[in-house]
Amino acid sequence: MRVRTGLASTAALALLLTGCGLKSGSPLVDDVRPGSLGKGQPLKGASLTVTSKNFSENIILGQIMGLLFKAAGAEVLDRTNLPGSISSREAVVKGEADALYDYTGTAWITYLGHAEPVVDPQKQYEVVRDEDKGNGVTWLPPSTLDNTYALAISKKNNAKYHLKTLSDVAALAKKDPKAVTVCVENEFASRDDGLPGMQKKYGMNLPASNIQKMDAGIIYTQVSESNSCLLGEVYTTDGRIKAMNLDVMEDDKQFFPNYNAAPAIHTATLDKYPEIAELLAPVTKKLTTPLAQELNSKVDVDGEDPHEVAKDWLLKEGFIKEG
Repeated sequence: MRVRTGLASTAALALLLTGCGLKSGSPLVDDVRPGSLGKGQPLKGASLTVTSKNFSENIILGQIMGLLFKAAGAEVLDRTNLPGSISSREAVVKGEADALYDYTGTAWITYLGHAEPVVDPQKQYEVVRDEDKGNGVTWLPPSTLDNTYALAISKKNNAKYHLKTLSDVAALAKKDPKAVTVCVENEFASRDDGLPGMQKKYGMNLPASNIQKMDAGIIYTQVSESNSCLLGEVYTTDGRIKAMNLDVMEDDKQFFPNYNAAPAIHTATLDKYPEIAELLAPVTKKLTTPLAQELNSKVDVDGEDPHEVAKDWLLKEGFIKEG
């Protein structure tokens, strides 16, 4: 399950939290110290738990957070890589974990139960921040990193069609219905904020025979290397977009929600250690969609360890130092 999924049953969630989920975890043992951030070790004496969902980008973000806390003096327990969105979210709500990087669109739609996204990213953050206070979660200011849905086409195939926007795709579907074939995940094919809603917004009417359903990882390969689908569902921060020479369609009617990454902190933890906000702000400000593509590619394309990718980036930026 990726960013928007995780609609687990209550029973399954309870099993997860009492089973292998939050009972697991290991201390961060890296020998790191403050760089430009964490000077004076403001978190010295703190014992903090970081968590994340179970896809590369969010694991990297969780590791970034944990390493930064460690350099600032905290003892850090790593409980990243929990299945789905709900498990990591519930851990922070209940105080079983102290912090994670979460996504504003996930909070607004999945956690808080709103059907309509907020178009403006800053306003989306603000309504999430304000409403989630009542759940004991404090959202710190968001990054511009936006891990949302998109459709992509290979540059090879796009040399023929010159598609730039979803409106261009809709126009092609009307002009040549057989040309627009799409590969999507099962969930995207049925969600209102997925393919059905997108078609309605853009006036598309793709026949069922033009839609193929498959796992996310296969979609990238099919779009890049075969002619079985002209376009495929992708995530805008995925490192495979660049690695596989794909063109991403602009959502020119702003249909898809904003999924900006932002620190979500257990409020009682932030009350005890308010320095966390100042510590994370410069890091969050650096997080962009192109940077996420670059870091994600190191894991998903090059096979690197998310922990090492996070550490290397923090060292490169000078936020922390070794030893």
